Amino acid sequence: MTTTITRVPLTVSDRCDRCGAQAFVRVYLDGGSALQFCGHHFREHEVRLRSVAVDVQEELENLDD
Repeated sequence: MTTTITRVPLTVSDRCDRCGAQAFVRVYLDGGSALQFCGHHFREHEVRLRSVAVDVQEELENLDD
């Protein structure tokens, strides 16, 4: 069975699963679940997250907006 990932843009109401700050990255995992991270926590755990991710949706360019 193939899972299709539908990317939806992150909004101001999307929050980091680690600290509750605005999320700018969504990490899709095998099985269809996803985690969201602020820029700080994504960078802190990026190597490990990329090793387990099926896909990574980065919107870090919006961080200064």
